[in-house]
Amino acid sequence: MIEVQNVSKEFTLHNQGGAVLRVMEGASLTVAKGECVALTGASGAGKSTLMRMIWGNYRTDHGMIRVGDAQISGAEPRRIIALRRSTLGYVSQFLRVVPRVPTVRVVAEPLLALGVAEEEAEARAAALLTRLNIGENLWGLSPTTFSGGEQQRVNIARGFIHPYPALLLDEPTASLDAANRETVMRLIEEAKMRGAAILGIFHDEAARERLCDRQVDVAGFVPGRAA
Repeated sequence: MIEVQNVSKEFTLHNQGGAVLRVMEGASLTVAKGECVALTGASGAGKSTLMRMIWGNYRTDHGMIRVGDAQISGAEPRRIIALRRSTLGYVSQFLRVVPRVPTVRVVAEPLLALGVAEEEAEARAAALLTRLNIGENLWGLSPTTFSGGEQQRVNIARGFIHPYPALLLDEPTASLDAANRETVMRLIEEAKMRGAAILGIFHDEAARERLCDRQVDVAGFVPGRAA
């Protein structure tokens, strides 16, 4: 479902006279339907860089990335946006939303973009917010006013509101207490059971051991180092 073949990434350092820094070389991995794969490696090794390339935020300089039948590398922005709408979900560590939009609407937006009726979309958002212990008194407020843990749960609700066939998860259990952490892990397990292909960064070792079928150490993709 997610396929990365011989991918490399370079950055041009304009503040250093246009020098080119190659940060990734020969990255290859696959994630099958119903499988959860963890990206591991030291901070700065390239975990987030690879995730951003699969999401389409970073250009793929060499190699190929596919999600389902869609090729990400070299795709036009409108095709990537369409893929994100229906096929590829993403839960980041940080909440990025339009200010003053009510929380229930923020969570419902992915469904509304797919043409789901407003009443149904907001009802499904409300059910997920309830499950994630975001009180009804907060649903009409902007999540930009929430605590870090509450914002993380809004991110998770938004990422799981639609049954995406593929999911990218960046530290999904960060900033959560034990009860909410357990709820999130169950959501991930349910996504696996319905056949979602999941690629994630899990610094929470216990969560990684419970949820992930295998691990890929991105240190093997650092230029000049053997896999």
